[in-house]
Amino acid sequence: MAGYVAEFGKDGRPVETDGRLDAAAFHRNHQPIWAVLEKVLGDGSGEVLEAGSGTGQHVVYFARQNPDIVWWPSDLNEAHLASIKAWRSHARRDNVRAPLRIDLTDPAWCPEMGGTEGPGPLLAVFCANVVHIAPWRVAEGLFSGSSRYLRADGRLVLYGPFKREGSHTAPSNAIFDSSLRAANAEWGIRDIADLETLAAGAGLKLRKVVDMPANNLVLVFERQ
Repeated sequence: MAGYVAEFGKDGRPVETDGRLDAAAFHRNHQPIWAVLEKVLGDGSGEVLEAGSGTGQHVVYFARQNPDIVWWPSDLNEAHLASIKAWRSHARRDNVRAPLRIDLTDPAWCPEMGGTEGPGPLLAVFCANVVHIAPWRVAEGLFSGSSRYLRADGRLVLYGPFKREGSHTAPSNAIFDSSLRAANAEWGIRDIADLETLAAGAGLKLRKVVDMPANNLVLVFERQ
């Protein structure tokens, strides 16, 4: 397993016997995130891929809110994949598919994408709290793959802390950024302008920025 991603289950929080991990952030942010996603996705139906599902709690919660959307969780970390499978089994949701093992540094993501065992053209790609705890090449692969697999009206939705015009949006984010870079020199809070440049190269454009609790943002990208 590639060692450049953050891992849940290492902070001493209890792990269920079936492998389900519990992320504290889920309990804080799942409702505000869905309030935005619900508007972004509208009355649409189709397939949405979550890139970097972590514990799997978010994708299960989102699936409960809209049964017309089929959700495809994904991750690279084996413990995360096991947790996603366990949460899927626990939730018994017909509109949550088995997790895909996706390496975002590969623009093709995984062999199942574009094949009979994976999703078709995607209504959306959702990615929360990934690009700042991964090398820049993960962001590059995220945008490249999204451009490849999103349908014509599809959207790429990012959630997390971001910089605006080179500046942090809050002192706490600046402290968090310093701690990330101290842990791994390739990590760090990304500037929206840099992500817009990546998006332009992938044929995508930033259409909306939504302020979120705890100094986070949601960025919504669409095709040019």
